[in-house]
Amino acid sequence: MRRALPAILLCCASVPAAGQGMVTSTAPDSVSVSVYRAPDRDSSMAMDLDWLEGYALVTETRTVEIPAGKATIRFEGVAAGLFPESAIVTGLPSGVREKNLDADLLSPRSLYARMFGRPVTLRRTLPGTGPGTGGVREERAVIRSGADGAAILQTAAGFEVANCGGLRDELVYGQAPSDLSARPTLSVETESAAVQTVTLSLSYLAWGFDWQSNYVIHMNADGRTADLAAWVTLASSDATSFADAETAVIAGKVNREDTERGERPTGGDLVLSCNLETPQPIAEMVMMAPPPAPAMMMESADIVVTAQRANVAMNAPVTVVQEGLGDLKLYRVPVPVTVAANAQKQVALAQKGGVKMQMLYRAEVIEDRLQPVRQMLRTRNRKEDGLGLPLPGGPVTVFQPMGETLLLAGEGGLQDRAVGEDVEILLSPATQVVARIEEVGRSDRSRTVRLVATNARAVPVRFEARIARNPQTALKASRAKLARKDGRDIWAVTIPANGSSTLTYTLTDPE
Repeated sequence: MRRALPAILLCCASVPAAGQGMVTSTAPDSVSVSVYRAPDRDSSMAMDLDWLEGYALVTETRTVEIPAGKATIRFEGVAAGLFPESAIVTGLPSGVREKNLDADLLSPRSLYARMFGRPVTLRRTLPGTGPGTGGVREERAVIRSGADGAAILQTAAGFEVANCGGLRDELVYGQAPSDLSARPTLSVETESAAVQTVTLSLSYLAWGFDWQSNYVIHMNADGRTADLAAWVTLASSDATSFADAETAVIAGKVNREDTERGERPTGGDLVLSCNLETPQPIAEMVMMAPPPAPAMMMESADIVVTAQRANVAMNAPVTVVQEGLGDLKLYRVPVPVTVAANAQKQVALAQKGGVKMQMLYRAEVIEDRLQPVRQMLRTRNRKEDGLGLPLPGGPVTVFQPMGETLLLAGEGGLQDRAVGEDVEILLSPATQVVARIEEVGRSDRSRTVRLVATNARAVPVRFEARIARNPQTALKASRAKLARKDGRDIWAVTIPANGSSTLTYTLTDPE
């Protein structure tokens, strides 16, 4: 049986006042957040909201008054997923002597773990037999177990398990350990010859962010043009919010090595079990109790992207502005936005009407082996075709008109595409256009195959087969002219309504 303690109470729980030489900056004056896409996620794939593997470059400006002599400056409210080794602080008169990430956040679990072997107050609600009976009793106790398993306490009466046997127990803490912070905090040590007020810049990388582009394509009734809307979705699973931040997203892949992140955190809740499967002498259990493990950097991240997954709506679309960043592309949000904790937000990337768009069907052929036929959209990323802007990869949703309504025609993905490149969007496998392949002849060095594509639709469709072969293997088609592109032979044909088209070709191996 698993049962959480009904309440974990903290009396007089403020962190002890900092002594001389301690300066706390509670919030930045201004902040900017640049989010990089997860490096191992294909650009055409949707991000995993339960496990965001991108990262952000956060730059904060803070004004602090530093004392004369040695001092510790605490930056509260930094990202919980901060990489300490990446933090850079500029503006200090004598630079930084040491920096530390206070990653142990105040939570029921971390508080219990840090109080191992320390005295607490056990508040026990006694069961009664009728109205007005029972009562509350408080007594001193010492925590003798870790945060996993049963809550073993030592009282004047001996050892016992809290919150079991029908009792309702609460733990009351006199104060929190000084190294537990209610907010993620980075501290740096410095030294100054005199008291002075300085404006500092703090920059660091933090994980637990990601972004993607989402495209919605409305095919027009003419079947040759489409209206395209592109959105940038920015997501954060970090416990810290950045209000009124200058925000940008970065397209492209940066070669960087992540530090070890450990296992996915289980959250800051304290859930204890009072079912002791194998009874042991109490003294032996106490001796075997492990020391408390440090709380993980993302201890509170179990709150992530659940109830707050809904996109943050805007009264009017805000369109990002594209800028160059070396070989990368930077998309800057032109107005300050709040990058909220455990949430996502959307801003417009582009709105394009009348984009030239060809809808066709494609089959991949590897010499004489056929893969399923798929629907596909094709255009060129040029101004004369209605586009002409960098297109970061992302999921694509396609709608087609059906009378007075729009119906979902398919979903696919778009890879990163620069200006001037062909844009091809593969959709779902086709059901009305199918193909089959069969061998119709063979000799010592050659084989002849027949590829038949059939259209069950009431309108003609464009079909394309891309044939991959060994460069030393010759291919000769009978009564058809094949193009050559990207190392493949291309058979492109219009299949009539409720009709079929056939390609016969011979593959000859080298001697």
